[in-house]
Amino acid sequence: MSCRSCLAGESLYEVRLSDPENEAVAGAIAGFLEERGAPKQSKRDTILLRESAVADFYDFCLDHMSPASMDYRVNEGDWKPIGALPDELRERWVEGIIAEERVVTYAQPIVAADGDIYGYEVLARFLDDDGKLLSPADVFAAAKRRNRLYALDRMCRMAAVRSAVHLEGKVFINFIPTSIYSPQHCLRTTTALSRELGLDASRFVFEVVESEQVEDLDHLKSILSYYSEQGFSYALDDVGTGFSTPELLRDIKPHYMKLDRGAADGVSGDPAKQRTAGELLSAAMQVGAVPLAEGIEREEDYRWLQALGYRLFQGYLWGRPEAIRPVD
Repeated sequence: MSCRSCLAGESLYEVRLSDPENEAVAGAIAGFLEERGAPKQSKRDTILLRESAVADFYDFCLDHMSPASMDYRVNEGDWKPIGALPDELRERWVEGIIAEERVVTYAQPIVAADGDIYGYEVLARFLDDDGKLLSPADVFAAAKRRNRLYALDRMCRMAAVRSAVHLEGKVFINFIPTSIYSPQHCLRTTTALSRELGLDASRFVFEVVESEQVEDLDHLKSILSYYSEQGFSYALDDVGTGFSTPELLRDIKPHYMKLDRGAADGVSGDPAKQRTAGELLSAAMQVGAVPLAEGIEREEDYRWLQALGYRLFQGYLWGRPEAIRPVD
């Protein structure tokens, strides 16, 4: 089972006409479109187009149809006004990153309270056509707008798992839960790859990012349950309002909970940040999760959080993310 959003091939556009005159024009050109590679048009009120043809069709509809009543979607994603199509097409560059797997992995150490290395967080970085690094935020934003978030997120997860053979200890890997349609189908390639490489599942910690944007908590729980059944651990990153109740945290049962950089940086001298750090630590202890503070740059913040009871730490104090190099 697969979905078009998961694949690296050419995107499929569906244009909804929503007007009898638009439908009449579309019916007149259906054969023309199919002769030029478009899928067979099976509905009167929609047109299916491959991406290679959609720009020309957009120009045509501006001249001969009523675009104000038209909208479109890509790879069965959300519907958008047809006027948003030019911006969509300008972001086709992200398709090349996915198709050519232009991703490199970086690792940042995670240390225990005594300063020993506990593991690493693996981070994805992307390359443009010239091999220069791109902003990860820009790449993920473009993929989200094109409904290609799963394909990009999957590529990053697979690259991170492959990188684990060059690392010691636990390996923390980010994933975006809203990009996963069905855990049993979308995540099985990740589990299969770890087994193929001979990597014990207990080494991996899958880290929920954008947790504050998760609206379907039952779906998130199904993902985390799948990971747990496969022997993996999972962490909640930047625990937000969606996970604020002790009952819900007990239901999700995270193995790790991360205090984000905004609350950790300068915590030794900031009473408000100290309250936040204490609240997360208390919540973690209630559900049996390991508390981890990230974004640590100052020795005094590390010592303060260490004395409070935090067990794991991450930040520039121990090293910036560095490209993972195979060990000969």
